[in-house]
Amino acid sequence: MQEETKRAKPLAGIRVIEMGQLLAGPFCARMLAEFGAEVIKIEPPKKGDPLRIWRAIMEETNTSLWWYVQSRNKKSITLDMNKPGAAEIVKRLLKDADVLLENFKPGTMEKWGLGWEQLHAEFPRLIMTRVSGWGQSGPYKNNPGYAAVGEAMGGLRHITGFPDRPPVRTGISLGDTLAGMFAAYGTLTAVYHRDMHNGPGQMVDMAINEAVFGMLESMLPEYSWFGMVRGRSGASLPGISPSNTYQCGDGSYIVIAGNGDSIFKRLMRAINRDDLAEDANLANNNLRVKRNDELDAAIGAWTLHHTAQEVKEVLEKAEVPVGLIYTIADIASDPHFLARGLIQEAFVPEVNAAIKIPGIVPQLSDTPGTTEWLGPKLGEHNREIYGGLLGFSEDELVRMEAEGII
Repeated sequence: MQEETKRAKPLAGIRVIEMGQLLAGPFCARMLAEFGAEVIKIEPPKKGDPLRIWRAIMEETNTSLWWYVQSRNKKSITLDMNKPGAAEIVKRLLKDADVLLENFKPGTMEKWGLGWEQLHAEFPRLIMTRVSGWGQSGPYKNNPGYAAVGEAMGGLRHITGFPDRPPVRTGISLGDTLAGMFAAYGTLTAVYHRDMHNGPGQMVDMAINEAVFGMLESMLPEYSWFGMVRGRSGASLPGISPSNTYQCGDGSYIVIAGNGDSIFKRLMRAINRDDLAEDANLANNNLRVKRNDELDAAIGAWTLHHTAQEVKEVLEKAEVPVGLIYTIADIASDPHFLARGLIQEAFVPEVNAAIKIPGIVPQLSDTPGTTEWLGPKLGEHNREIYGGLLGFSEDELVRMEAEGII
């Protein structure tokens, strides 16, 4: 973990009540917690967030390694929202909270008496951040909406893969993560407006498909004006030339992005194609796009005569953007990632050993994010929050535990 900093965390003083599970909403709360917000995560008793047992499990703790990172710096309390009085306990938490974050299916919070209209009337300064598949309005709002569906209908899947093959996905839940990032941005924007402009609390409505749609660059105006529907283009970048993945002589692949005008000339000279470097009909990107296949063939013919490492060294010397195709093993040992503090270690007491965890981004020069602790045990902070913050007596806590409320 990073060394304790004496400076105040940038989000210190912001209290977030997190309701929900898995990825999109909790990823938003993770980002806030990494920079000092107090995040109190409400989980169902006994089971907790399903992410606790997703993917690779540490046998000694029966806990997902993903959980340790996704829930770092969060406090875990348990509460069965289907028990009588549960909503009133949430409201007691909200009295001194800045943000309520939830990612249930629309209508769930309303069923518990915790919808936006109810809460805004009672807590007018509260920010309510709601992450869902399709948003809180519109004809699809009640449809199930996981990241896979959001990526498909948000426009990403149609352009991902090779044109002669079915659409593919990335190997991570990209739609969820994008929604979490947009939700964090929206949450902090709403907090800033409230605190700096004396504005009211407001609802942040973040849909997974809209997060994906928001990343589509110029595709909508291109369709609107030209009727252009972009399709799958494999490893190249449509309308940008040259930028592609090329096979090397050792059988590996490398990414080369030579699409800047001056960069293109340096790239052509580096691969001994001065004729292309000086060709006036290749002087700018729009001209190069017309001859993209020719340029890819020239670059590919050169890379096939060199190893990936040789290609990297030659093009770095020529100041051309170039990158090897890294695995996570490559990342974990790369000197630049290490120098930037992106490969950190955190101690797991139950196994008396450390695990590698990703560093926190973005990097702030004066108040960087820190990992204070890994994802907590289920209900680890029940006594602190229910007893210390809300003032429940020990007898009350024992009774609520016996009744399955917490």
